[in-house]
Amino acid sequence: MEFADCFPIWDRLTPTQRQTLTGAAAERQVRKGAVLHRGSLNCTGLVVVRSGQLRAYILSEEGREITIYRLLEGDICLFSASCVLRSIQFEISVEAERDSEVWVVPPDVCGALTEASAPMANFVSDLMASRFSEVMWLMEQIMWRSFDQRLSEFLLQESALEGSPVLPITHERIANHLGSAREVVTRMLRYFQSEGLVELSRGHVTLTDEEGLARLCGR
Repeated sequence: MEFADCFPIWDRLTPTQRQTLTGAAAERQVRKGAVLHRGSLNCTGLVVVRSGQLRAYILSEEGREITIYRLLEGDICLFSASCVLRSIQFEISVEAERDSEVWVVPPDVCGALTEASAPMANFVSDLMASRFSEVMWLMEQIMWRSFDQRLSEFLLQESALEGSPVLPITHERIANHLGSAREVVTRMLRYFQSEGLVELSRGHVTLTDEEGLARLCGR
């Protein structure tokens, strides 16, 4: 994955703008579990994923987490540069779910380029709209779907990301993704196991009936 490949508007930037963006992008190696951005405590800048997998999440006052979206190869995290978006105050944190390589564009460069380039401004606007759509989708899931539906959907999504029905994930981690308590997740997983949908072992959840899980979440 090359830096320019992550920007569909690359050909509409001027040579000087491309050089500015490329020159400002700092490469970083991020270990699994490391936090790249933590709410309003810092303004990291535009995070562009070269490889690996990141997670953007919200942390409540009580310390409960909920994942709002994932970032895979070629994805861009806009809210980590929210300090340059004057109308946006979004308290998210971003951590690496796998060992990852990212480019980080400083917020001042991102802000200046957005003001100077109409294509870049439109790209940022479209990206923002896309991310907010994901947040709204998440809110709808929380408000209108039962927890067993949300959990089955999550397990199927994780299986797709892992490329395997065997998920190396703890009940605590699942709770963090879904904004729930570990005890609630454990009870529901045990119910799934009694129904033959999953098999539980220490630190792993194995999907044994993916069709049943799909029916449960309405796929």
